[in-house]
Amino acid sequence: MTKQEFVDLVAQKSGLTKRDAGDAVDAVLSVIADSLKAGKDVTFTGFGKFSVAHRAARTGVNPRTGERLQIAASKVPKFTPGSSLKQAVR
Repeated sequence: MTKQEFVDLVAQKSGLTKRDAGDAVDAVLSVIADSLKAGKDVTFTGFGKFSVAHRAARTGVNPRTGERLQIAASKVPKFTPGSSLKQAVR
């Protein structure tokens, strides 16, 4: 599903115009991204939890040359599904 298809469904289910639904979706995504940048978790009870995971530094291998390289530590976004979402998918 593309973002536009998602916005269309939100507009249909909520009774909002497509423009208002698009603005709402953009606002939700922006708030989630800003919260994760600030190091805060975002939890929707029953749906899931967005958080930041820390990857430790590690050694990788360039597949073309076989050369070993050091991969720096990093932060990555993580999503853990909630029980209601797991049940709905089953």
